[in-house]
Parts: sequence; structure tokens; C-alpha cells
Amino acid sequence: MTNTLALIPARGGSKGIPRKNIRSFAGWPLIAWSIAAAKQSSAVTRVIVSTDDDDIAAVARQFGAETPFMRPIELARDNTTDLPVFEHALKWLADNENYRPDVVVQLRPTSPIRPRGMVDDAINILLAHADADSVRGVVPAAQNPFKMWRFNGEGNPLQALVEADGIPEAYNAPRQILPPVYWQTGHIDAIRTSTILNKHSLTGEVIYPLVIDSKYSVDIDTLSDWAKYEAIVFSGLEMVVPEGGQKRPMPKEIKLIISDFDGVITDNRVWTDQDGRESVAASRSDSMRVAQLRERGIEVLILSSETNPVVQARAKKMKVEAIHGVGIHDKGAALREVLASKKVSAEHVVYIGNDWNDLPCFEIAGWAVAVPDAYPEVLRAADYVLQTRGGFGALRELCDLILKNL
Repeated sequence: MTNTLALIPARGGSKGIPRKNIRSFAGWPLIAWSIAAAKQSSAVTRVIVSTDDDDIAAVARQFGAETPFMRPIELARDNTTDLPVFEHALKWLADNENYRPDVVVQLRPTSPIRPRGMVDDAINILLAHADADSVRGVVPAAQNPFKMWRFNGEGNPLQALVEADGIPEAYNAPRQILPPVYWQTGHIDAIRTSTILNKHSLTGEVIYPLVIDSKYSVDIDTLSDWAKYEAIVFSGLEMVVPEGGQKRPMPKEIKLIISDFDGVITDNRVWTDQDGRESVAASRSDSMRVAQLRERGIEVLILSSETNPVVQARAKKMKVEAIHGVGIHDKGAALREVLASKKVSAEHVVYIGNDWNDLPCFEIAGWAVAVPDAYPEVLRAADYVLQTRGGFGALRELCDLILKNL
């Protein structure tokens, strides 16, 4: 049996996105996605995270990876390349555990969205070709280098970046006749250990491709990337996800939207005056699309354990039904009663919430939606996470999304 080590590099000093590797991505720490890809592979025999950071190491262990060593600080700088990190890991494992894997798989945390079976596919390609030094994940390139130029200054002529054999002036040729080109992604590298230790390279000279569907092209570098790629997670695309995290797509037929109140219709804060009177803040925009939904046969309802009459007052203003009060101790049971009374199947229900008492409703509804500032357990359980916080138009965003997809 081939001994295959999945090694996940994750240093603590990210500048572009602070604490990036343990920041929540679609409900899980970013690094958990790469650990899941390794753990769900049938060919990987060991999963190790190389990090200099105690917090990252703790999160890695929580999700099933090992951290038998801490990476030296001099190998965790902004300009540190991957090769010395992998050489350090392999030397430490050989010296301290007499452990010498045959294959090393690199899974970069910044490319968390991976198709199922990808890790095994890369390893199988490597083992099937005796001449292969490594296998690298690639996707069809969005931009064609045959139409790119070297820039030598504004006062100098352009120079073609690359030329195509047999195609004069490739930069003027139609794209369809140009050679196909691929872009390397950060999803995966499967490397023979001998390539790293003997050739002092993470690829070697003979590199075979693992062609990945461009739908999975993800490389998180900025916060705007973060939001954009989280949306892919909740789009229903088939992918590797941390255990228990498979996301359901939006139901094709929706009859009822049920919303929590505090933290969804409001921003979860409360103002209390000297006489004990409470007030909350909500967004007027939440009610803007309710009438349109009703015209399409979709009802909106508020379900809350909050006793404050502000719930009923706000619902009346929004022209939606509200069920709330001290009698709602179990929101899951209350939701079932609502569905029975309205004769609506749970599969046609969308529920939006933000706190732990919404989780029973998440299990019942056909589609579970969370606001982005929901509690971590809620984010992990949600099928879809909105971009708008509670109290600032979260329900409006959900209504817009549903109307767009009808």
C-alpha cells in the first residue's frame, strides 16, 4: 500500500486577511475545508498541518489533522516558499518518527472548494505514470497568453508574450484555433517524496495534469474574494465539505418563508429606558417584496419566542403574520404546528434564523438560511448564508433571491 501524507501549510501571519486560516468560511474555519478533503480521501493515510501558530494548530486538531511539530518562525515569513516548508516537515518526520511517506499531497487552504474524489484522482494519476514527478491541478485558463504582451515602457513597442507554432501573429488569430492553455490552481499537488528530497522541487520536471472543472476555480486572496466564493458554497455545487455540512439547494417550489425576529428582523440589540420599556431597530426594506411574494403564492410569517408586543406591531406594519410569545419554548415543535395548520409540506418551507434555538427549525425546513452574523453553529448548519446582517435588510435579500429564482 502506498503511504500518502496530506500536508496542509497554514502559517499564522497572513497580512491580506488577518487570521485567514481559522476565519469562518461558510460556517467552518477555512483550514477545515482542506482537512476535510484529505480526511475524505481513500488514498491518504495521514493528515498533517504545518503551522507556526498555536491557534491554527488547535483548530486543525479539532477537525482531525495532526500537528506533531510547530513550523520554525524563519519558515513562516511572507516571502517563504513552499519547498523549505515541505523539506522541513519530511525531515522532522523522518528524524523523530522514522516516518517516510511515498507520496505527499499539498492542499492549500486558500482553495477550499474542491470536487469530490479530486484527491484520489490526483494520487491515482501519479501512481499510474512511473515517469511522473508530480501531478498538479489545472483549470482552463480564463485569459489566453497568446493574446498577451510584454510591456517595455510607453515609448517602446509591445512584444508578444508567447508565440504559437505554425500560427503567425497568434495574437490576431481567433481563439478557437489557438492551442488550449490551462492555469494552475491551488487545489492540489500530488508529489513523489523523492521529487522533494532528491530533486529539491515541489514539482520536478515531469508534471502530469489533473484537469478540474473551472467552476471550482477558487483562490482566496482578499475579503471581496471571501464573500464571492462563499456564495459558491451555498449555490448547490457538488463539493467536499466538512463532516455534516452538505448544503441543500433552494427548493424549486416555495410556499412559505418563516423568519425569526430577534437577530433577523432586528439587529439583535435592544434599547431599555428607565421604566423598563424596550425598543428595537429594524429595516423598512424587509417588507418591500412581501406583496410580490404573496402574489406568487408565497406567504411570509414571523416565528419568535419573544414576548414583547413589538413583534406583533412590526409584523402588522410589514403585513405578515406573527406567531410569538411565552408558549413557544420549542421552535421546532411550533414550526411543525404551523405547517400542520397551514397544510404545507416542510420541503416547501424556507426558514431564516440566527441563534441556537433556530437549529430545530433548520432540521425541519426544506431550506435553512442564516444571517452572516449568526452564531457559528447556525452558520455551519445553514444551507445558505446571506450577505446582509439581521436588522439591515436580511429578509429583503432573501426575498430578492427567491423572486430572482422563481
